[in-house]
Amino acid sequence: MFTIRQSELDDCEAVFVLAKQFASSFAVERAAFDKSYTVLQQSSDAYLGVAADGGRVVGYVLGFDHYTFFANGRVSWLEEIMVSEDSRRCGIGRRLMDSFESWAKVRSSKLVALATRRAASFYFSIGYEESATYFRKLL
Repeated sequence: MFTIRQSELDDCEAVFVLAKQFASSFAVERAAFDKSYTVLQQSSDAYLGVAADGGRVVGYVLGFDHYTFFANGRVSWLEEIMVSEDSRRCGIGRRLMDSFESWAKVRSSKLVALATRRAASFYFSIGYEESATYFRKLL
């Protein structure tokens, strides 16, 4: 049975392994990851949750919230969600999303948004709708 909880410093290695599997546009570099992990653990505007099966971390979710003009307040943005391949199709992704949405609601976010090109059917299945086109520019 798995549990969803806030990440802890001891989860760093397991999240690193999952983040390397998640990344498709960049190679996850260890030193940069370690710095980011420490900053995210301390940020009040970030949510980093993990799914643990016993003592093993099998998934994580990372997102943020911020104030906007268009929504008359806060919105939350999902950056990353990853479940290990051997733990998929067990409801873990859905539970990770539930935990992020709960965090966003407590912070009075008006909506949760994300960009994806690999998991549209998952997001449709949990009540999300297509809303915009995603653009980026590498710096």
